[in-house]
Amino acid sequence: MSLTIDQLQGETLGLCASGGLDSQTLAHKLNQLGIKTISFTADLAQPDAADINEIQKLMAGCGGEAIVIDLKDEMADACFEVLKAQATYDGGYWNTTGIARAVTVRGLVREMQKHGCTVLAHGATGRGNDQVRFERYTLELAPEMKVYAPWRDPALLEEFPGRTQMKEYLASFGATGFEDGGKKKRYSTDANLAGLSHEAEDLESLETPATIVEPTMGVWPHDAPDAVEEVTVMVESGCVTAINGNTVTPLQAMQLANDIAGRNGIGIRNALENRILGTKSRGVYEAPGMELLGFCILQIYQAVHDHGAAALFRDMSHLIADQIYQGRYFEPATQAARAAVDVLAAHAAGKITLGLYRGNMYFHKLSDCPASLYNEADSSMEASDGMSPISAGGYIEVQNIQAAALAKARQITSD
Repeated sequence: MSLTIDQLQGETLGLCASGGLDSQTLAHKLNQLGIKTISFTADLAQPDAADINEIQKLMAGCGGEAIVIDLKDEMADACFEVLKAQATYDGGYWNTTGIARAVTVRGLVREMQKHGCTVLAHGATGRGNDQVRFERYTLELAPEMKVYAPWRDPALLEEFPGRTQMKEYLASFGATGFEDGGKKKRYSTDANLAGLSHEAEDLESLETPATIVEPTMGVWPHDAPDAVEEVTVMVESGCVTAINGNTVTPLQAMQLANDIAGRNGIGIRNALENRILGTKSRGVYEAPGMELLGFCILQIYQAVHDHGAAALFRDMSHLIADQIYQGRYFEPATQAARAAVDVLAAHAAGKITLGLYRGNMYFHKLSDCPASLYNEADSSMEASDGMSPISAGGYIEVQNIQAAALAKARQITSD
């Protein structure tokens, strides 16, 4: 059974805070009840936060200590793991929110324990994926900690059934920073370095165009410049090491790729996904840098993987994507699959040049790829010094033995 608010006396709560209406309301409520609460915010290089410390100020105004934890480098490293594994989920969108939860819980739990917190409180709703992720990761990484899910607590749901009641409650304390000017929200957004997830509100209707979303990390393709921008990306062992000739760290690579791809309308997707709890969810996702760098890495995988390696990689990629989505990133199956990907990515090195134009990525050139299996002479349809066409006859003759046996045994029909 989940904890309820009347079971929190004597505990020290570590509140995962976004600075929004929900987390401000909860922090005020807990402090009013005399429950020691410390707010923790993860700095994941959120592109929609001009100054992450503003969240700290908002939460500090709700009573209790408020701490921002710098997890930007950890988030960038996680992005690179997702890119290396090509871990996309339903609809082909990058696992931006899923991987961010693994980074967030690992980073915040560590700090919460340093500050004597005995309970992790999260603001995830009782219908979504994040409640599963927050609670599973907390249990796995800090089994001695309890978890409080306020928006599954009947008492909290009765007192705060909607945004109106939260605003009235906060206004009674003279709190600010949650006003929306009376403008109805059309969708909610979750952001981190890897990308943005837009969902809920108007986006819940499949008759609502995806273009109601105002991109944060870039532009819609029709608003991108009417000119091709060329970009060159260097990859080593499945990881990006340089962009346009400049050596980059994972964080620098993600930030630069987000800028380049974003201004060219790359990486915006509409997807209907299968949620962990079994329902369907509709979202519009921005992941410009992930889309650009992932595409570059894929071109090199196609050059260096033979048939067996490519098939195994697809299986590992699918497994890792599902595990991340379901909040199982640290589990043995995920780690084993990641180890396999490391082996399959060991020879994935090369330089890719692309042209970006209004949401499209055009292959221009692959070079400096010593492990490439592509042989132009073997693949040529013209006379060359590569594989002799005559030698293919023996292979086909051997294959035909099985085909003839299946036909003779009438195991194959034309029906």
